[in-house]
Amino acid sequence: METNSRIYVAGHTGLVGSAIVRNLNKKGYNNIVTRTHAMLDLMDTQAVSAFFEKVKPEYVFLAAAKVGGIKANNTYRAQFIFENLQIQNNVIHQAYLHQVKKLLFLGSSCVYPKNAPQPIREEYLLTGELEYTNEPYAIAKIAGMRMCESYNLQYGTDFISVMPTNLYGHNDNYSLENSHVLPAMIRKIHLCRAMENGKINEVKQDLLRHQTPGIDNNSTEDDVLQYLHLHGIRVEKQNGKFQVSIQLWGSGNPFREFLWSDDMADACVYLMEKYSFKNMSNNPDGTNNGNVRNTHINIGTGSDITIRELAQLVKKVVGFTGDIYFDATHPDGTFRKLLDVSRLTQLGWKYSMPLEEGIRQAYHYYLNPQD
Repeated sequence: METNSRIYVAGHTGLVGSAIVRNLNKKGYNNIVTRTHAMLDLMDTQAVSAFFEKVKPEYVFLAAAKVGGIKANNTYRAQFIFENLQIQNNVIHQAYLHQVKKLLFLGSSCVYPKNAPQPIREEYLLTGELEYTNEPYAIAKIAGMRMCESYNLQYGTDFISVMPTNLYGHNDNYSLENSHVLPAMIRKIHLCRAMENGKINEVKQDLLRHQTPGIDNNSTEDDVLQYLHLHGIRVEKQNGKFQVSIQLWGSGNPFREFLWSDDMADACVYLMEKYSFKNMSNNPDGTNNGNVRNTHINIGTGSDITIRELAQLVKKVVGFTGDIYFDATHPDGTFRKLLDVSRLTQLGWKYSMPLEEGIRQAYHYYLNPQD
């Protein structure tokens, strides 16, 4: 990419898209194209076609997607498969029709089999059953990856796919209804800390800031406590003080790997600059046995942590002193999905943000979203 290349970042308001824009700006790219959902509905085939015809982007980062945590994925199964298929079909196909030089498609680590060997290598894709709770989303992402490979093989395009681990960072989604595990945990434990310090007005303002259903300026203390209770936060008054505990979904035993979103963005830009589909072979010895598949690249840290350990780390960072319990009647999801990042490491890239420092920065951004 040249510094003045027309670069379209689809999904620039989201966690990954906004980080990609920051990274591109930092590296001197000065012709970045963005569109909000109100300006361009990526599910509208005609609108996407008209956009590519008018703007003619040379490079595309496809970070737009409908995303959510385990609860959202399992609840809105039809929306997750339909909307993601529609978005990626429109953007990838128009990128081909309008001769985009290179496109980067973002997948998700949930595409791998739930019982895949650890750490998970790229070639383990489609070798086993998917985790049921996020199967529709995973199938959509697998389709996008295979679409990129297929267009490359049939049409000679240069569409690459990356497979990020669990992401967190600046501009994350902290909704208690549909966010991923780490941002949800940060927010819940923050609310616990505020409650144990008797700052119920701070809690109420937090709920108002996030436009919480059922909470408005006229909501009472009981309304706030009832809402917190629905999300596992238990509050008792003893001797005029609040005793607070929190119950989190699952057993706490599964392992998860976490990557700072700005590290993810740096890896994506690095690959757009340095890597081409034509350079990729899916076998370590440089051969493909006549079949080209699984040419995507894992992006992660190569290390993981249990959800229970993660909760204690967030508790430490936020400053909460109450108890944390786990409700094993709720699903855990995949027990472990640690990515093998050797392919990316061999290409010359490595992450930089340690997890505890990343959580500190994420918590700072949560409290100061204007920064």
